[in-house]
Amino acid sequence: MPTSFGILGPGGVGGFLAAALDRSGEAVTVVAREETAALIARDGIELESRRLGDFTARPAATARLTEPVDVLFVATKAAALEQALTRIEADPGVVVPLLNGLDHVAVLRERFGVSAVAGTIRIEADRTAPRHVEQTSPFLRIDVASDDPAPRERLAALVGTLNKADVPARLVDGEANVLWSKLLRLNALALTTSAYDLPLGAIRDDPSRRAELEACVDESAAIARAEGAAADPEATLTELDEAHAELGSSMRRDIAAGRTPELDAIAGAVLRAGARHGLSSPTIEALAARVARRAGIPAPRL
Repeated sequence: MPTSFGILGPGGVGGFLAAALDRSGEAVTVVAREETAALIARDGIELESRRLGDFTARPAATARLTEPVDVLFVATKAAALEQALTRIEADPGVVVPLLNGLDHVAVLRERFGVSAVAGTIRIEADRTAPRHVEQTSPFLRIDVASDDPAPRERLAALVGTLNKADVPARLVDGEANVLWSKLLRLNALALTTSAYDLPLGAIRDDPSRRAELEACVDESAAIARAEGAAADPEATLTELDEAHAELGSSMRRDIAAGRTPELDAIAGAVLRAGARHGLSSPTIEALAARVARRAGIPAPRL
């Protein structure tokens, strides 16, 4: 069983996970910028959670991880990853990224080798203040996988620890399946809700926007299959149909808050993968261009 955890990036995802694991009695160290680390070390992390309730967790916090940990969760934004990694000075046993998109896997493999695995999280959570995190829906799941046999025993133990902490987790067959199963859903949700600044229910209820949602899923699924994933667009659409009507996306929230959205990390990753296989994605391209105009940023790079 893993006995120590590092969490790089205490935003909505990392802050929630640090609080959940600390509440379960695990040894957790948050790695963050100096001022954020000092604040958490002094006052803890306040969590308002639809799943776990409201409480203050008190994990350790540091600006630089100098001692090895069994598991390092990487929960930064994609654009901040390389700078954040300079804060990791010790070698973790296994590295589990919980970033959006695909491109971060190669970055982490270059740094950590096969210790870096594939991971995703499905959660509605946001950091509303430097030490305050809100989880606004009880739905939660972490999926992990490794195509290399070396980390699998560690991952099986990690899944058990997460489930014990009331963080549902699964060990899945195949890294491509883990990454693309989330990306199919996330790309369609993020692009449509951000392009039109509407929650998911309003997208589903409008026939023309519903058609774009479905086309976005279908185009992504074709690319995912070319990448070796067992993509199921019908299952993805069922998941989106069953989600609550007010569901939005972190991309939409970022635009509303004046932050740079992860358009390149999400839609850009899908479009670049499609380009590798000669697959066109006209709906994804059009929605990404609309989001870029709304956010005042360049369209995703190809």
